[in-house]
Amino acid sequence: METRQVGCSGLRVSRLGLGTMTWGRDTPAENAHALLEMFCEAGGTLIDTAAAYGAGDAERIVGRLVRELGNRDEVVIATKAGFVIRDGKRIVDTSRRALLRDLDGSLRRLQSDYIDLWQIHAWGKAPVEESLDAIDYAVSTGRVRYAGVSNFVGWQTAQAATWQRAFPGRTPVSSVQVEYSLLARRAEVEVLPAVRAFGMGFLPWSPLGRGVLTGQYRNGTPRGSRAATDHFAWFVEPYLEPRSRGVVEAVVRAADGLDLLPLQVALLWVRDAPGVTAPLLGARTAGQLAPALAIEDQTLPREIASALDDVSGGPNAARVN
Repeated sequence: METRQVGCSGLRVSRLGLGTMTWGRDTPAENAHALLEMFCEAGGTLIDTAAAYGAGDAERIVGRLVRELGNRDEVVIATKAGFVIRDGKRIVDTSRRALLRDLDGSLRRLQSDYIDLWQIHAWGKAPVEESLDAIDYAVSTGRVRYAGVSNFVGWQTAQAATWQRAFPGRTPVSSVQVEYSLLARRAEVEVLPAVRAFGMGFLPWSPLGRGVLTGQYRNGTPRGSRAATDHFAWFVEPYLEPRSRGVVEAVVRAADGLDLLPLQVALLWVRDAPGVTAPLLGARTAGQLAPALAIEDQTLPREIASALDDVSGGPNAARVN
């Protein structure tokens, strides 16, 4: 698989990342093993996880499987800190104390003495300077190689990057991770301009519009889908509204004309969009991952990509220019 540089840093990753949000909950360990093995055999290197995923179970599975495969030096493990779910409540704590506590827990669960890319999971109430100081400390102690942010809007991204640039020796913000797909293009307004201005990598999550762009919800909610579960229905529901149907139908028509699957068209649109480093695909089965890996050598015709731009919100200024 082709690799891409993460912004202006020295870090390179495969241009498709493997997301693990469902590991340990909807994706059992045996399925995760098949996913990781298939991904690595295809040349994939970027594995994205978080302390919050499965209450730590996702990291445990990643750590165990990487150890079993014996390829720790060949993969790039990206994880996140500062966000947990307790008693069904989403809690953001980006204080230095919480971040470093999460880091220790992640290293233990991942069975590793370092993390390749450590990301602040969300903007919190703690002063951003305090959160970034925790990153500097983690890097200085050898436990983190590169740092990034996740779910920051444009001004938050710019503030974090500017603060780290203000004094020599601070760890640069190398990457930004936010949602981006044909159904979620807000990143083009502020986040991607900040990414370009500060030389950061961009890692879009949910490139398939939370699964809706696969076309599986066109005729209702299939059994076994995320929308059919109590814990993920809220996540998918915003994209099941009528305004999304036109985009989904356009993707389906494009797929028919190109002899591809809808998920392949949607993924190619994100993967090759201006500024994108590597979309993070949260496949739950090998059957879902295989079609994504099969398009390594494919690209969307420019006119198709532009048509999908138009139907999903208008021209992408970066693509036009």
